[in-house]
Amino acid sequence: MKFIFTLAMKNLTRYKRRTAITATAIALGLMMYLVVDSLLMGIEQESERNLIWYETSSVRIHQKEYWPDRLLFPLETGISNPEKAMEALKKGGYTATGRTMFKADMILSSDDFGEEGNLPALVTAIDPETDNQVFHFEETLAEGRLLTKGEKDGMLMGSWLAEDIGAKVGYWVTLVTRGNGGFFEAVDLQIVGILNCPNPNVNRTLIMVDKENADAFLGMEGSVTEIDIRLPSRANVETEVTKIQASLASAGLGDLEAQSWRVLAKDFLAIAEAKRGGSGIILFLVFIIAAVGISNTMLMAMYERTRELGMMRALGMKDNDIRLSFIFEAGGIGLVGSLMGIILGALLNIFIANVGINMGFLLRDIDMGYRIQSIMRGTWSIRSFVITFISGIALSMLVSIVPIRRALKMDIPSCLRHQ
Repeated sequence: MKFIFTLAMKNLTRYKRRTAITATAIALGLMMYLVVDSLLMGIEQESERNLIWYETSSVRIHQKEYWPDRLLFPLETGISNPEKAMEALKKGGYTATGRTMFKADMILSSDDFGEEGNLPALVTAIDPETDNQVFHFEETLAEGRLLTKGEKDGMLMGSWLAEDIGAKVGYWVTLVTRGNGGFFEAVDLQIVGILNCPNPNVNRTLIMVDKENADAFLGMEGSVTEIDIRLPSRANVETEVTKIQASLASAGLGDLEAQSWRVLAKDFLAIAEAKRGGSGIILFLVFIIAAVGISNTMLMAMYERTRELGMMRALGMKDNDIRLSFIFEAGGIGLVGSLMGIILGALLNIFIANVGINMGFLLRDIDMGYRIQSIMRGTWSIRSFVITFISGIALSMLVSIVPIRRALKMDIPSCLRHQ
């Protein structure tokens, strides 16, 4: 076995150019896989964080009747006694805040915007004292100031929405909406702050008002449409949902239902699942590249060394030993290519993970489903590097079997007469 292994390694050095070319092809393919896999994993992780921090929270509580019509944002099926639910959550050690979501038409005046106009809007009424304990909007203030509790005529707006309509701090808009019960209500609000949220889905539509003010003009009488809960980053969300549901039931609030962010963000999870499939396709294509390169190399090696192969067999070397020698040779090429691939991949990933790629020019106007605003950053996955390294070697050895088997079918005289 030692002799066979030594022979295989000597053959690698005898054909240095061929070995280098094939190993380089494998290395480039594996490097591309590592880079793409790193980017997709990084995007998924950042999207998940931004989705929880700015859109869904970790867990959301609704009335059970609210959930089927949630896309219509009905006010009539709100949580009528949020204080009782918040108290039960507080006893369980949870940080929570109440919100009211409602649709409105936003009327733009010519005094501030230069021309009259209107557009549909989704408005979020928040409690400024507790909302930032669950969400992270306080960290995204770009201009102006945040809302204060009980503020009657103030509102916050996402920076992309403000840019699209030409809004600035100090401008006034009118919201026309239906209150709880179906009556129409119009309210004038002044933009007091602009938020630059890392979640593009939120940044394109974000309008926030004070919950006490919204409660008055919507006729909510203290009710809210949802209660959002923040969980530690390492918490098991599904387990916590079960505990929260039990806490609500024990407090006599069985009509409320807790949903995890995974339920609220099915579209994002579908994209993430598609990404995993895409990553597998990339790896498959890399394998094809490597397979073609290795097969071609071994086939050329067999044709060039046919007489040598016949002489080795004539001197009594067994076919299995010859086969093993060439498999080791192919594995050596795969080893060199895999080492080069993970080194190049790691060097590129240092830049991708720490600096990232600015795709703001594309993400600004195109909704790709991911919750990232501009910079795409990668991440580090030891598992991906290990899989890449092992796969490069194993594939190289595997695809070499076919040309070796073909060469060994020739009889010894034919091998010796081969030109």
